[in-house]
Amino acid sequence: MTRAAAAASDAVPASGAVPAPEAVPASGAAAARVLHLRFHPPVGAPALGEDVYAGLLALLGEVTPVVQALPPDAALADVRGSLRYFGRTAAELAALIRVRALARHGTDCTVGVAANPLLARMAGRGGPPGAVRVLPEEPEAVAAFLAGQPAEALDGVGSATAELLARYGLDTVGRIADAPLGTLQRLLGAAAGRRLRERARGVDPAPVTPNAPARSVGAERRFDRDELDPARQRRALLSLTDELGARLRGDRLAARSLTLVVRYADRSTTTRTRALPEATAHTAALTDAAYRMHAALGLQRARVRAVSLRAEGLIGAELAAHQLALDPADERARRLEEVTDRARALFGPTAAGPAGLLGVA
Repeated sequence: MTRAAAAASDAVPASGAVPAPEAVPASGAAAARVLHLRFHPPVGAPALGEDVYAGLLALLGEVTPVVQALPPDAALADVRGSLRYFGRTAAELAALIRVRALARHGTDCTVGVAANPLLARMAGRGGPPGAVRVLPEEPEAVAAFLAGQPAEALDGVGSATAELLARYGLDTVGRIADAPLGTLQRLLGAAAGRRLRERARGVDPAPVTPNAPARSVGAERRFDRDELDPARQRRALLSLTDELGARLRGDRLAARSLTLVVRYADRSTTTRTRALPEATAHTAALTDAAYRMHAALGLQRARVRAVSLRAEGLIGAELAAHQLALDPADERARRLEEVTDRARALFGPTAAGPAGLLGVA
């Protein structure tokens, strides 16, 4: 292994009894071909920007064409076809990607390296920035790593399922792997029980599927001080939907869903997503969805630090079908929207906007 790779790597936690990358036998390193990368925001940034994330995916594309985006800050990469081309092990390729991400985007990452996506995710989970954690393919190493993991470490096991399994003494992945298949199927159903047993034994037939990140646009409003007034919070939402609607229409796009994120004074957050009745860039429709999500939270006296909205599932405006409502008010609103967009194009974004933002209504 190169010095850079050795310096950037560490072992999977000792409980897994898995050797550090520099100690992995050649056969094990060759079998570890799937990378799970979790990117960390640059120093001082609260989150990865969309442009940075797109750049990181492009960087991965320089190493392998088999890249699966996992927005907003992760990705899977199958480097099986790149090992001989680059003359490096999977762990060395992971270290190379890390160095390039730091150099180009100021972004560090945590990498899990294993034989399949499930094990790669688990190997890298909880690792600090800069860690490259390798899990070789040898059955003994995989079994030792999985044995002490909690049941919730497996994909598809949430808190309710974990609680059910724990009532029958199946609180670790090792115990689940050793349980009779019939027991798991009686608890979870035939298909779910079989899938859980396979995952507990490190089996994951799902391939890394190349894709593009889901397209989205977002915006945020931060309050000068912790905001308790629901009316001021709604006014911030109105400004967000007005901005997002204008951006979507300007790019000839329509959104199929809307996500609201509320950040509180204690830095905790609440996230809600609502599918829209139809793909739209109409500000009134976006505002109605945002208001409904906000009202459903029942915040009352919550101290809100910031609100953000993200329009997701974007498609071309020409593909969005508008259901005619035969509502004169809706038609007037859409015509007014067109006039507002033309005014903004000529005189700037502050030339026109909703009356609610001017304190008129």
